[in-house]
Amino acid sequence: MQALPDGEAELALVVRIPWEDVARLGQEAGRLAAQTGRPVTLDEAVSYRLRSTRPTATHAKPAGEQPAAVSALPRISGTA
Repeated sequence: MQALPDGEAELALVVRIPWEDVARLGQEAGRLAAQTGRPVTLDEAVSYRLRSTRPTATHAKPAGEQPAAVSALPRISGTA
């Protein structure tokens, strides 16, 4: 972990991801590079993506939504 001059901290992390996700990050970096008019690294694309997502956990389901495995179970009639 490293303290940054702006008062935030930076944490180095190694994550193994599929090549398809790497390709999507490359596309995101390309879009950001077009917007900013300068080269953008994959690290910057990841940081931008993480900052631009909703503040809630990305794995959380909206209220009322059930996981597919639960909603796919057959309903048994006649039970409470």
